[in-house]
Amino acid sequence: MNEEQGQQGTGTGGDFEEHLRELLTEDANAIRPAPVPYPAIRRRGTIERRRRVAAAGAALVTLAAMPVGAYALAGGEGGGNTVASTPPAGTAPRTPATPSAPPAGPARPATEDQLLDGITFGQAVDGLEKCLAYDRSHTRGPSGFRTDLGAAEEYRIILAMNSTGDSNAPGDGMHVVAVKERSKQTRLICNVKDGKAKGLNTSVGSDDVPGAGPVTADLSGGKLYRQSVLDRGNWKLPFRWGVIGTVEPSVARVTVSYGGATSRAALDHGWFVASGVLNRQVTVAPRIKGYDADNKLVYDSDEDENYEKRLP
Repeated sequence: MNEEQGQQGTGTGGDFEEHLRELLTEDANAIRPAPVPYPAIRRRGTIERRRRVAAAGAALVTLAAMPVGAYALAGGEGGGNTVASTPPAGTAPRTPATPSAPPAGPARPATEDQLLDGITFGQAVDGLEKCLAYDRSHTRGPSGFRTDLGAAEEYRIILAMNSTGDSNAPGDGMHVVAVKERSKQTRLICNVKDGKAKGLNTSVGSDDVPGAGPVTADLSGGKLYRQSVLDRGNWKLPFRWGVIGTVEPSVARVTVSYGGATSRAALDHGWFVASGVLNRQVTVAPRIKGYDADNKLVYDSDEDENYEKRLP
C-alpha cells in the first residue's frame, strides 16, 4: 500500500468510527427509559387509599348496625320488639290461651236478694229446666196449638222463693220466676214440688195496658202474693210473698208495702222484684210506688185504675 492509500484508509476509517459513535449515541438515547412519573403514581395511590378507607368505613358501619338488628329480632329487654322471636329447633310454638266461654244456661238475677229462703241459683236453674220440660211434654189443646217457650239459656231468673201450699194446691214447694226478651217477651211462674213441676203460668208478649204508668204490676203475679180464695181469712202463716212487674227506664226506685211492712224492690233489666213475709191475714193487695231519680213519686198503685187493690 502506498502512502496515499494509507492516509485515505485512515481517514475513511476515522469517519466511520465517528459515525458509529454518533449512531450508538442516538440509539442509547432512543432506548433510555423514560423518567418515572412520580406525581401520577402519587395521585393514583392517594385515590386508591381513599377508596379503601371508604370501603372499610362502610364495612364498619354495617358491622356496627348488625347487633342492633339481631337484638330487635331476638326481642331483647329495654324496648318493644315488633318481630316475633323464632323458637329453638324442636320446641313447639306456644298456642295463645283462648278465653273460656261462659257456661250455657239462664242468666243470674241482678241481686242475690232475689234468691230467697236458701234456694241456690243451681236449684233455681234446675227448677226452670223441669218446668220447661213439663211444658214440652204437656198434651196439646184441642186446637193442637201450644206456644214454644224456648230453652233455659234464653231466660233470666228474676226470683226464686218458697211456695206455701193451700187448699187448692196442697204441699209446699218452690216458685221460680224467669223472663226472656227474645224472640218473644216471655214471663213464666213455675211451681216445683218434690222435685217435679206441678204448675206453670206463662205470659207471652207484652202486658202493657193502654194508659199504663211507668210501673206495671204483672197481671198474673197475684199467685205469688196470695193464697187460694178457698182459704180466704184462713191463710197459712208465715207466708212468703213476692211481687213482680215491669218498669220504665225513668224509674229509679220502687217500693212495695204489704201487711204493714214496706220493702224496696230490686230493679232487674226492666223488671222490679219485691218480697217479704206475712205474719198476719190480709185483705188488701200490695201497694206499689215508683220514684224517679229526683225521688219524685211517679207511680202509685192506689191511683192506678187497672190495678186490683183488694184481694178476691
